[in-house]
Amino acid sequence: MKLFDVYPLNNITITRAEGSYVWDDQGTKYLDMYGGHAVISIGHTHPHWVSRIEEQLHAIAFYSNSVKIPVQQQLADKLGKVTGKNDYQLFLINSGAEANENALKLASFYNGKKKVIAFKKAFHGRTSLAVTATDNPSIIAPVNETGNVIFLPFNDERALEECFAEQGDEISSVIIEAIQGVGGIVEATESFLQKIRALCDQYNAVYIADSVQDGYGRSGQFFAHDCAGVTADIYTMAKGMGNGFPVGGILIAPHIKAKHGLLGTTFGGNHLACAAALAVLEVIESESLLENAKNIGEYLLTRLREVEGIENVRGRGLMIGFDVPDKLKDLKKNLLYKHKIFTGEAKPNVIRLLPSLALTTEQANLFIGAR
Repeated sequence: MKLFDVYPLNNITITRAEGSYVWDDQGTKYLDMYGGHAVISIGHTHPHWVSRIEEQLHAIAFYSNSVKIPVQQQLADKLGKVTGKNDYQLFLINSGAEANENALKLASFYNGKKKVIAFKKAFHGRTSLAVTATDNPSIIAPVNETGNVIFLPFNDERALEECFAEQGDEISSVIIEAIQGVGGIVEATESFLQKIRALCDQYNAVYIADSVQDGYGRSGQFFAHDCAGVTADIYTMAKGMGNGFPVGGILIAPHIKAKHGLLGTTFGGNHLACAAALAVLEVIESESLLENAKNIGEYLLTRLREVEGIENVRGRGLMIGFDVPDKLKDLKKNLLYKHKIFTGEAKPNVIRLLPSLALTTEQANLFIGAR
């Protein structure tokens, strides 16, 4: 049987990983400045993460949400402590797309409205609702085309105000990344996020903070939306939440009420996923990784702005991007095959850096020194 050929693949087979490094089947060592699409938050195969999962595996790996699962409450309590959102509610699922899917659905349940505001260059996932709110027509199947999503220019407050003035009674939610990832590491202004909050309050719409990529400490704050001093109604999470173990979640404000059967999942919140997610939060706390992401990120941004040839260095924490001119069009390939450094990209000409939050100054210098 053939694999369904939808991924362009580098001709590299990774067989081992530790911290910010991975090794291929030939024993070649690579610096990982991409973290497998921003998934590796505390470092590959972190010993505490491994032991947490192993301990849970020896007890019970899975049972359904038809019984009490105490490790779910432990995770909720830890998330409340780390985020400061103790009054929020946690719903656990498996992925970022599923998190956004449930957030959009829950918003519509809450206020009975259908319209969603999303933004140009947004990426929210590939499931039915999430992909409809993603600004990439090539991955939206005809069955996904509902006509309920309004795409507005990113950071355009006037367009946002005009849209609410014209259609506010129909708008269920606004979904936004505080830092667009796939869109090229583009940061929302503080005033734009504050405007979204004010208009959602005025029109009884739900502010959905897509924190799948820019959340979980990647920006140097737990949620990148925190930079604007706003509070969202729903935060969506995944990627760094499990450090490679599939897990996602949404944090739901207390005014949005639950009822039996409103949402559901088979694998979401399973024992192993919660053990992995707990380990991530424990390491983030014990190793001060939010502070490290902020400090190493600032260092990388400063050093990158000194590099001749690259353009428009930008980002926050360890979510960094820069533009590559045509004369350096092979930079990503050269970094990988010549210097043994994994990086990401955003089309057409952006290099994305999304390393472990535990990245060291020495590793940052190794990247900067690659020519």
